[in-house]
Amino acid sequence: MAASTAAGKQRIPKVAKVKNKAPAEVQITAEQLLREAKERELELLPPPPQQKITDEEELNDYKLRKRKTFEDNIRKNRTVISNWIKYAQWEESLKEIQRARSIYERALDVDYRNITLWLKYAEMEMKNRQVNHARNIWDRAITTLPRVNQFWYKYTYMEEMLGNIAGARQVFERWMEWQPEEQAWHSYINFELRYKEVDRARTIYERFVLVHPDVKNWIKYARFEEKHGYFAHARKVYERAVEFFGDEHMDEHLYVAFAKFEENQKEFERVRVIYKYALDRISKQEAQELFKNYTIFEKKFGDRRGIEDIIVSKRRFQYEEEVKANPHNYDAWFDYLRLVESDAEAETVREVYERAIANVPPIQEKRHWKRYIYLWVNYALYEELEAKDPERTRQVYQASLELIPHKKFTFAKMWLLYAQFEIRQKNLPFARRALGTSIGKCPKNKLFKGYIELELQLREFDRCRKLYEKFLEFGPENCTSWIKFAELETILGDIERARAIYELAISQPRLDMPEVLWKSYIDFEIEQEETERTRNLYRRLLQRTQHVKVWISFAQFELSSGKEGSLAKCRQIYEEANKTMRNCEEKEERLMLLESWRSFEDEFGTVSDKERVDKLMPEKVKKRRKVQTDDGSDAGWEEYYDYIFPEDAANQPNLKLLAMAKLWKKQQQEKEAGERDPDKDIAESESGPSCSC
Repeated sequence: MAASTAAGKQRIPKVAKVKNKAPAEVQITAEQLLREAKERELELLPPPPQQKITDEEELNDYKLRKRKTFEDNIRKNRTVISNWIKYAQWEESLKEIQRARSIYERALDVDYRNITLWLKYAEMEMKNRQVNHARNIWDRAITTLPRVNQFWYKYTYMEEMLGNIAGARQVFERWMEWQPEEQAWHSYINFELRYKEVDRARTIYERFVLVHPDVKNWIKYARFEEKHGYFAHARKVYERAVEFFGDEHMDEHLYVAFAKFEENQKEFERVRVIYKYALDRISKQEAQELFKNYTIFEKKFGDRRGIEDIIVSKRRFQYEEEVKANPHNYDAWFDYLRLVESDAEAETVREVYERAIANVPPIQEKRHWKRYIYLWVNYALYEELEAKDPERTRQVYQASLELIPHKKFTFAKMWLLYAQFEIRQKNLPFARRALGTSIGKCPKNKLFKGYIELELQLREFDRCRKLYEKFLEFGPENCTSWIKFAELETILGDIERARAIYELAISQPRLDMPEVLWKSYIDFEIEQEETERTRNLYRRLLQRTQHVKVWISFAQFELSSGKEGSLAKCRQIYEEANKTMRNCEEKEERLMLLESWRSFEDEFGTVSDKERVDKLMPEKVKKRRKVQTDDGSDAGWEEYYDYIFPEDAANQPNLKLLAMAKLWKKQQQEKEAGERDPDKDIAESESGPSCSC
C-alpha cells in the first residue's frame, strides 16, 4: 500500500513556478488555434474500408448489425426524429416496406406533431404506389394537424394526379371548413377552373369573400366574373362590395377598380358618378390614387366642365381636412364656403354653414369672436341675396343675436345689419324693435349712431331728439354726439335749442375732445353772425386755456369781423396775448404768436408797427444740456436751440454777456489781422503784380 502511494507520488509532475507573469509580446487567440488545427487536419480520421457482401448469411449479419446500431441510437435518444427517419429510409432501401412502416408508426407514437415525419411517411407510401396506405396517412395527418396547410396541398395534389377529381374536391371541401388562409381558397378556385367548373368557382368566391372580407378579394371576385364575360355579375359584385364596406371602411382601391371596370364597358357617366361618390366620402389623404385616376379619366373622356369639377372636388377635400384638423380655423371655413357657394346647391351650402357656425369659440372674449361672427354675417347675406329666402335670413340673424353673450360684449354690426334687412323687407317696426333691444341690452356709440341715422333717413326728427337724449345720457363726454345734436337742431331752425345744447355740452366736467366742441360752438355763433356772443365765447375759452391757437383764432376773428376798429382790436388781442404768454414755458408757442402778429402787421400795419414787432422777436441760441437714460445714468450731452426774447427781463444779463463776448471776439479777429509778418509784406511788394500770359 505504501509502495503504491509512493509510486503515485512519483507520477505526479511538479508544477513549475512562473516567475515572469508579464504578458507575452505575441498574443495567441482562440481563433488562431482553431485555424491552425484546421490547417494541420489533426482530427481527420481515415475513411472506413468498403465491404462487399457475397452471400445471404453475410447480408443477414450486416442487417443485424445495422439494425442494432439504429435501435441503440433510438434507445439513447427517442426524441431525435432524424434517427427514426434514417432508420425507416434504410429499411425502405432494402424494400422492407412493412418494417419501414412499423418504424414510422413507432416514431409517430413518440412525436405525432412532427410535420417532416408525416411527409416522409406519406411520400414513402406514394413512392411505392401504396395509394390506399398513402390516403390513410394523409387522412390521419389532416385530422391530427388540420392547420398544417402542407398536408392539404399534398393530399389534394395526389388525388388530382390520380385523376380522382371528386376525391380532391371532397378534400378541398373538408379543408375549407377550417377557413384556411387566402392562398388555400385560390388553390381550390384554380382547381375548379382547371376543369371548367365556373359555377363552382363562383360559389367558392361567394364563401371566400365572406371568410376573408378584404377589398382585394372582392376585386378579384369581380375581375373573375369580368374575365369570364359575366359583366352584369361583375357589376353586381362591385355594388355589393360598396354596400358591404359602407362609409366607415371605404377604400379608394375598390372605387378605382369599379370605375375602371365601368370605363372598360364604356359607361362614362357611371364612372363619373362612382368617382364623385367616392371623393365625397373618402378623406383627402386616403384618396390620392382616386384623384389621380379621376383626373386621367376626365382628361381622356371629359369636357372642360368635368375637369373643373375635379379641381373643385380636390380643393373641397383640402378644406375638409383643414377644418377637421382645426374646427376653429375660421379662415379655412371662409375659403371652404366661398368654394361651395360658387359650385354647389343651396342645401349643401346650408349644411356647410351649419357645420361652420356650430364651432362656437370656447372663450367668451371678443377677440376670439371677431372672425367667427362673420360666418353668421355671410350666412345671412347668402340666404337673403343668393337663396332669396327672407324667413331663413331672419332666423339666421335672430339665432346669431341670441348666441352672442351681450352681457360681456356685443357686435353692433349684427344689430345694424338685422335692422337694415328688416327695412329692406319693409318691416320698420321689426327694425326699430331690434335696435331698441340692442340699446337696452348693450348700448354702444355705433348702435346709437346707426339708429339715429336710420331715423334721420326716415325724417323722424322727434325720434332723433329722443335718441340723442338717450345717447348723451349714456355718454355725456362724447363731443361728437353733442355737435351732431346741435347741428340737427340748427338744420331744423331751432337756434335757441342748438345754443342750449352747446351750453350744456361745454358745462360737462369731462369731455373727450373739448377743443372740437368749442370750435364748433364758435363756428355756430359766427354763422349766426352773433359777434358779441362769439367774442364772449372766446373770452370764456381763454379763461379755461391760454393756448396760442385760441389767441390767434380770436385775433383772426376780430380781423374778419369787418367792423370799424377791427384792426385795432386785433392788434390789442395780439398785445394782450403776448403779455399773457411772457410767463409761458413753451417758447415755441410764443414765437408762433409773434410770427402771426408780424404777418398781420406786414399786411395791415405801419412801418413803426412792424419795427415794434420785430424788436419783440427772439434770438435763436444754441445750447447744450446733459442727457440721462431711463435708469438715471449719464448719456452724454446734446445740443438744442433756445429762444431769448428781448423784453424778457430775466434774460437781460445773459444778453449783455453775450453781446460783450461777440465784441471781444471781433476785436481779437481785427488784432490778428493787423499783426501780420513784415517779411511777407516786403516779399509781396518786391514781386509786384503777377500776370498770366
